[in-house]
Amino acid sequence: PPPPPTQPSTSQDSPDLQIPVHLLLALQYEIALTNIHSTMPAATKSPITAPVPISKPVIFASSGIGGCMGWCIVHPCNTLAVRWNLASMQGKVFSFKGMIRESGWMGLYDGLGAGIWRQVFYATTRFGLFETFRDKLHEIRGTTDFASRVGVGALSGGIAAYISCPAEVAVVRMSNDSSLPVNERRNYKGVVDTAQRIIKEEGVAAFWRGSTPFVQRAMMVGVFQVATLDQFKELYVKQFDQKKNSIPNVFCAAMTSGLLYSIATMPLEAAKNRMASQKPDAVTGKLPYKGTLQTLRAVSAKEGFFALYNGFLPYYARCGGHTVSMFIFVQVLRDFYQKNA
Repeated sequence: PPPPPTQPSTSQDSPDLQIPVHLLLALQYEIALTNIHSTMPAATKSPITAPVPISKPVIFASSGIGGCMGWCIVHPCNTLAVRWNLASMQGKVFSFKGMIRESGWMGLYDGLGAGIWRQVFYATTRFGLFETFRDKLHEIRGTTDFASRVGVGALSGGIAAYISCPAEVAVVRMSNDSSLPVNERRNYKGVVDTAQRIIKEEGVAAFWRGSTPFVQRAMMVGVFQVATLDQFKELYVKQFDQKKNSIPNVFCAAMTSGLLYSIATMPLEAAKNRMASQKPDAVTGKLPYKGTLQTLRAVSAKEGFFALYNGFLPYYARCGGHTVSMFIFVQVLRDFYQKNA
């Protein structure tokens, strides 16, 4: 405790400077406390520290893990979208009841292993590269404007899609295999078996069938997400008094943004599904689908333009749902890291 202050003396020689004794006592006491605090060791003080900066490895790792966790939630929507979209390719009318009767409820998780491997490459690369490129561009230009974010979003999405295309081919085939006629099924046993058989039966190049529409779709998704997600967050903050970046705010913005880019990218998704799952013609030995435009034209001419939108509802649920769940998981992981690092 501070030493008791000494009793101040009042000077009779300067009557014009009379100061109340209790004020002098209070002033001396405050000075004593200040001196004691200033001599305390730095370790005993508790300053407010800034959050631990997130390193690049943590950015990549949290993106990949968050993407995998989010995919576990939406994979049934992806299976449903793929089977619905490819039903007309087989000359069938899609029926959800028929699918459940034929494959069971667990059939919705066909290809889950390949889907998780896809996210290991796709989500890790896409969001890790996006933040890396964005920060590097900011260092060079000194600013991060809307155009640079759109360009970086498209570039990182395209690179990630090309890298993860082998896993995407496996996802499409494994998700749809049980819906094929018995004599046309490939009967893959798992991710490793799928990869081995594709290499043995069709060659390594088969892993990149459908890579062009897949890359185009990923680039458009990157552009639409960057261009609209933040704008919709602000819209819901102003119109519905939501707290920005809260779970309701992220959910509403992601689902609205997801609706727009689902409409824009569904034809590319349909082209990718057909190119990834196709087999050579039994007579000519040639593949029916060779490129994005040729596939879109062939499907529109034979089955009608709206056949490209078969399975739109589950595709939209997958797009919006994965954006919401992944962003939430990523934020939780990064908050946990900063709290415990």
